[in-house]
Amino acid sequence: MNLVVDKGNTQIKYGIFNKNKLIDLRISPADQFLKTIKSVFEDYPSIARAMLSSVGGLENNEYKTLTLFCKTHLLTSETNVPFKNSYATPNSLGVDRLALATAAYYHNPKGNTLVIDMGTCITYDVVNDYGEYLGGAISPGVQMRYKAMHHQTKKLPLLAVEPLLDFIGNSTETSMHSGVVNGITQELDGVINQYRTRFQDLTVILTGGDGQFFAKRVKNSIFAHSKFLLEGLNYLLEYNKL
Repeated sequence: MNLVVDKGNTQIKYGIFNKNKLIDLRISPADQFLKTIKSVFEDYPSIARAMLSSVGGLENNEYKTLTLFCKTHLLTSETNVPFKNSYATPNSLGVDRLALATAAYYHNPKGNTLVIDMGTCITYDVVNDYGEYLGGAISPGVQMRYKAMHHQTKKLPLLAVEPLLDFIGNSTETSMHSGVVNGITQELDGVINQYRTRFQDLTVILTGGDGQFFAKRVKNSIFAHSKFLLEGLNYLLEYNKL
């Protein structure tokens, strides 16, 4: 069995895989790492290997702690990947994007795939039908947009995402919601359309914490897959067997 650990900017996700099947998913705040890891290995003592991915940096010796339980691979820009990486600055490429590109490669090995990950930032990553990772884009995520309006003005409130009744806001709050929700929806459709002018038969995967919220709002045909990054990490762990 495999364990993949995805340490994001706000929380940690733990995926337990039996071969290529995700059989359990746990989520914890960053300060509950050791407690959660102990619980995972108590429930799944047959876990033999793990992969740790962190976009926010490692603290509290998470990697060293995990190595006490099983063989552990720390995902970095030096990790072997199954696709051709044509990113101009591979050392600066986020490990989350490496995992997403890997998942795209395995899910659609002979096709063009655009992965949109809606987390703290919205990332766009494309793998073409030659098995080549080309890059993509990064833009502010949902909460980042709300926080920017609140912190960089004197009077705008701090809001959380809500469904729109109309794209024309008739109050300050509904105008802010329209700016974020409608703005991101239009961005998603616009970016997808732009990629489809260059890549034929493009498969679009929408993932990340805010992915489900926007999946039914975009006009383009997409596949919503909330566990796509974890699957990518498991593929990478298999590809880099210790």
